[in-house]
Amino acid sequence: MTNLTIKNIPENLYQKLKQSAKLNRRSMNSEVLVCLEQVLLQSEPDGTSILPKIRKLRARSNRHLLTDEEILKIKNEGR
Repeated sequence: MTNLTIKNIPENLYQKLKQSAKLNRRSMNSEVLVCLEQVLLQSEPDGTSILPKIRKLRARSNRHLLTDEEILKIKNEGR
């Protein structure tokens, strides 16, 4: 296995990691590995699984869908 040294960890991040390790009854090293795995080994969602959910949400929404021109106008107005 490869080793990694992390330097200059912000104190607040270190404390959160330490607290999380304690709550999960893990060593700091194990907690870091779990955090890295959760972020880096997540499977990328594919469009075919997300698209039906988006369509369902859109169908439930009675709101007007903005056009590109409307979005640009709103941005230019500073809203």
